[in-house]
Amino acid sequence: MKLSVKSDYAMRAVLDLARAHPSGAAQRLEDIAGRHGVPANYLVQILLELKSRGLVKSVRGKKGGYQLARPPAEINFGDVLRAVQGEVFDTPALSNGKCPPELHRAWSRLKTAAESAADAVNFQQLVEEGAEKERMFYI
Repeated sequence: MKLSVKSDYAMRAVLDLARAHPSGAAQRLEDIAGRHGVPANYLVQILLELKSRGLVKSVRGKKGGYQLARPPAEINFGDVLRAVQGEVFDTPALSNGKCPPELHRAWSRLKTAAESAADAVNFQQLVEEGAEKERMFYI
């Protein structure tokens, strides 16, 4: 399974918005792009896709930008992947009537496992994990 760079950029943007969520401040597109090394013209397309799926919202005005549409604990990896690439895991074998049943069952188990794993990681967990790492110090 190979994910696109679009998926990576979408995850970076949502994590950025999740970190800013407690402050309630909208994040400017250019700032998000700059912090994560993502081309702004590509990021705007990704944010529009995330917005159309109800994951982010835009705020107009001088202090406008983007925010999460829901709390970070209610947004998971699977949500973001489905928003920008469709399915978390897909293979033509699942819709091919000529696929041997034992292979079909194996592909189905793999799909279920991938979706479960993606849905098990929410952005609140990632924010907390990052904050914990920042509090740690090394001797």
